[in-house]
Amino acid sequence: MRTKVIAGNWKMNNTPAEGAELINNIKAAADAAKCEVVVCAPFIALPAAVNAAKGSRIGVAAQNLHFEDKGAFTGEVSADMLNAAGVKYVVIGHSERREYFAETDETVNKKTIKALEKGITPIVCCGETLEQRENGITFDWISMQIKLAMKNITAADAVKVIIAYEPIWAIGTGKTATDEQANEVCAAIRKSLAAIYDETTAQNIRILYGGSMNAKNAEGLLAQPDIDGGLIGGASLKADDFNTIIKFAL
Repeated sequence: MRTKVIAGNWKMNNTPAEGAELINNIKAAADAAKCEVVVCAPFIALPAAVNAAKGSRIGVAAQNLHFEDKGAFTGEVSADMLNAAGVKYVVIGHSERREYFAETDETVNKKTIKALEKGITPIVCCGETLEQRENGITFDWISMQIKLAMKNITAADAVKVIIAYEPIWAIGTGKTATDEQANEVCAAIRKSLAAIYDETTAQNIRILYGGSMNAKNAEGLLAQPDIDGGLIGGASLKADDFNTIIKFAL
């Protein structure tokens, strides 16, 4: 059985004090949960988040990292810095990073390799636009993203990676893939992983759904056989909603 993961991506929200308050309000649900619970905080809020999460089952993720250890990369943060801050996970290749900040499949791969090298669990994002879905290339597009993201990563390391499928057309739009649509793509991702590695490896890699999961639709999505959790956006900023989603991750 794959342990489900419920990860809250705060994006550019929550000051250190606000983040700590939110964590305190989800601790009880996280500690009672059967799933892993992760909060993905902005860089400035990471130390406060790690401190607030101490003694609980909540893990803390960064929303990005650089693939070099150090250097003239103004505004970037290294894996060693994240480790020093006590961060255990990192989101890589989110669609917003790809769209607004020139993230590419090549940099996603480099960052994934670096995170694994430094003992940080990468949450690697993939997904299609509405135009790509309407043109019938969803599976080909995402298969390519997965192949490029996992390039030069061994099977032993691949099982440490968490994949997050985020249909770009469903992020922040209020639209959500149906339970069956979401599971169909997650199953296709697992099939791509089996082709890269083998069936056993693919069955041990966790695949999350990241397209506007919320307290109302989470139960159905999380009941799907190939959906191993969620990368939650707006609903992760509301403790009551996030706690509800956690309870559905059996």
